[in-house]
Amino acid sequence: MDEKDIQHILEHGIKMHRSFDGDATQQNKKKKTKKRYINGAHNSGSAKMKAEYRRRRAIKSAKKAARHEK
Repeated sequence: MDEKDIQHILEHGIKMHRSFDGDATQQNKKKKTKKRYINGAHNSGSAKMKAEYRRRRAIKSAKKAARHEK
């Protein structure tokens, strides 16, 4: 590094950012696919039932939290 680079860093700072990675898009696709599978979108009866249980539990815990909020 020469003095010009150091001066530029002092005046403008260093900007850090994430580099684009092609693997990130693959990971997003996998997450979406897994989420759809868990929610029963693939017409599996057991996955649909599990999704229904999760939905009911979420509603139940929300109601419980609302009662304790008062």
